[in-house]
Amino acid sequence: MAEEPTLTLNLTNLPKTKTETEKKPKKKTKGIPLDWAASHGPITGALSATTGAAAIALTGAATGMPEWLPLAVSGAGILGHGIGHSIHRRLTALTAATRAASWLLAGGWTTWAIAHGPLTWAAAGTLAGIGVGIGAMASNAAVHEEAAELERVSEEARQAAAHLQAKLRPIAEEWTARINRVTHIDVKIFAVELWANGCGYSIAAELPGGTTTWRTIENASRALASDARLPRGCTVHVEEGDIQGRVVLDITTVNVLGQTKNYPEDFTALSILTGIPWGMLPNGNEAVVFLREACALILGPPGSGKSTFLDAVIAGFARCDDVLTFVVDLKGGAIGLPWVRPYLESLGYVQTIGGAPRPPQGTRPGVDWLASTPAEALRMFTALLAINVARQQGYQQLMLENNTTLLPISAQIPQIEVIVDEGAELLSLKAGASPEMKELRQKVTDVMRLTRAMGIRLVLTAVDGNVSALGSTEVRKFAPVGAALTSGETSGNNLGKLFPRAKIDTSQLNQKGAGAIGQAGADGFAPSPFKGWKTSPNMARAGTLATSDRRPTLDTISAQAAGADYAERWSEERAGWMWGNTPTPQVHIDAETTTDDKTNTPARHAGSLNLSYNRKAQGDPDALAEQFMKQIDERFGTTTEPGPGNPRPNGLNLSYKRQQQPADDTVDRRLTFVRRLVAEAGPTGLDTQSLWPALQDEFGEDWNRSVVTTWLGKDVTAGRMVRGAKKGVYIDANAQTDAEAPKKLSDDDTDLILMAADLIVTTQFGSSSMLQRKLRVGYTKAQELMAILEQHHIVGPAKGALDRDVLITPGAYKEDALRQALGE
Repeated sequence: MAEEPTLTLNLTNLPKTKTETEKKPKKKTKGIPLDWAASHGPITGALSATTGAAAIALTGAATGMPEWLPLAVSGAGILGHGIGHSIHRRLTALTAATRAASWLLAGGWTTWAIAHGPLTWAAAGTLAGIGVGIGAMASNAAVHEEAAELERVSEEARQAAAHLQAKLRPIAEEWTARINRVTHIDVKIFAVELWANGCGYSIAAELPGGTTTWRTIENASRALASDARLPRGCTVHVEEGDIQGRVVLDITTVNVLGQTKNYPEDFTALSILTGIPWGMLPNGNEAVVFLREACALILGPPGSGKSTFLDAVIAGFARCDDVLTFVVDLKGGAIGLPWVRPYLESLGYVQTIGGAPRPPQGTRPGVDWLASTPAEALRMFTALLAINVARQQGYQQLMLENNTTLLPISAQIPQIEVIVDEGAELLSLKAGASPEMKELRQKVTDVMRLTRAMGIRLVLTAVDGNVSALGSTEVRKFAPVGAALTSGETSGNNLGKLFPRAKIDTSQLNQKGAGAIGQAGADGFAPSPFKGWKTSPNMARAGTLATSDRRPTLDTISAQAAGADYAERWSEERAGWMWGNTPTPQVHIDAETTTDDKTNTPARHAGSLNLSYNRKAQGDPDALAEQFMKQIDERFGTTTEPGPGNPRPNGLNLSYKRQQQPADDTVDRRLTFVRRLVAEAGPTGLDTQSLWPALQDEFGEDWNRSVVTTWLGKDVTAGRMVRGAKKGVYIDANAQTDAEAPKKLSDDDTDLILMAADLIVTTQFGSSSMLQRKLRVGYTKAQELMAILEQHHIVGPAKGALDRDVLITPGAYKEDALRQALGE
């Protein structure tokens, strides 16, 4: 039988022993100090006794001291130091006897030496023997005294444990019965520890043999909390114990996460190497994350407190003396501006608010680089990749000296933490509409993948954790640190997407800034509920000023590699928008955006009309009018995706006049679209019954069936297409003839399949044309994706021109199960 664990309840709270407590200073006494316990060890004590006796003997012989006087002094020593002081200190009898014998031997030898002369070989030899004897007796007494002291401490510990057991044993018995009642598992609780903040306690238990694991208890955590009648907001958090077969339960009795606490105001120094606090855990401890080698992913829907949480993240980095913070926010730089304002105030670019004093000259911005446009973000990530290469080359000797492949981070060579607000969406497919955004997306991915060893890491945020929002599963792979803010969720489950196996009751985490946090890896911790601190612009100002003089500067090797992109980041041309000298940047995610190459200022937002032609001093009026009409068509000429809630296309359509006659075959975008669909259909050809809905989805009402039929006929006559055996089917003339070998999806398409499944399940709209538009794939690829999803019972069979049925609801969809089924 396995040995049962010993019951040791809360022994971490025992009173400190005498060796652990600080010694109190002794009070000064008036008059002669009668200290019979001089600090001597076995050797120094013996030397002190023998040298003292020899000195007195020599003095006595020379001065005619009475022979009986040394014996009288030794008698007083025996009574005072040997017996009296030993009793006062509660020393052992052996120690008292040793002290008395030492006094007696020293006094007796001194009396004999005065009588017979101290300067003889007999006197010297006997004194040496007495010294050795006293040392041996003292050493033996010290060992015996130490053993007796340990026995007294152990007895005190046993008494304290017995007292605590009397207090905590009812808790152990109560939870033993509760776990058995809820899970039908008979556990043996062997430890109970009360939390120092009084907000709960932890219990550790031994599981029975057989198939029972700690996850059985974890799955019943909500039922256990209900059975315990815990206050709302209090939970039972379950983890595996120190060895397999044990389980630890953290029971919250006070709703710490329901409280609102401001960010700590002391702004004490931190280091990226020792962890950075991001919030509070249920037991009142800080949730500390380690980001030297890890990227982080933060999920938070609107209203969840994500912006406030990011302020705390920036504050943590600002407190580090070995971290520089770069920020990318393509929504006007909003999250970084409060951390830059004190710097602008110190230069006189903007006025202080509320009568606050002007920051001193030399105040540095709280973030080292702020990018609010794709152009500036491109400069930043280009510089980061250059820094990565330069550090690899320039610090080879340093890494060899430290016997490491990781760059030694310090105040002289700081870590670079890049916060990209909604950066995960930046990596998604929909963000790649413009070449500029596509290039930026690639550089962000490269930095995430390539720069870990050289001390460059990312903190990405996203509204949703779906693969379609993140772009691929690569983001999760490179982000072992995760935080899912849950208070603003109205649909979906970001906790399940970020921590698929975590059993956390998010319905209890309904406060802003509340959610779950966890970190994989050796430095990590299991997903746990947490609550972020409350922050404000005033906190950002205070943090910037408090840390301005200790934040590091970029090392020379890195600064030279980054070049002008880094050196001129605060120039008026590039940063003037912060103090009103250039137009304020607009939102750029999900829209095609460009910059003016001459002025390097942000161009219009793609969701608005450009009326700048009114401000042009010169230009061809007809050309300007044509350009303006083209902008109107581009802005309003297309329709929203048809489906539930959008039964009819909407938006202005000013192109009806162009439908009166066929358009120019060589340039019309609708003809290009039709030809591409036919080519992608391959040797099986494209049926017009599938073509008409695709045109409807792509162009709304801005097409004409008879015009398209005319185009198809012309292409057949010109030899570009051939008619299929079935009426209405058209085949590209260059298509492969081997119709028995359909195109297969490659292994790299796994993420695409997951995105397609996520889109269809989320929208409950089984349309292949929607996949073409949203995922930017061709007709054939969309059909292949649908076939795969049909095989995995996500959608039903094809129904001609009608949309497929969606066979699974958002709540029942399990991304991990599909990934496993795909063989990833």
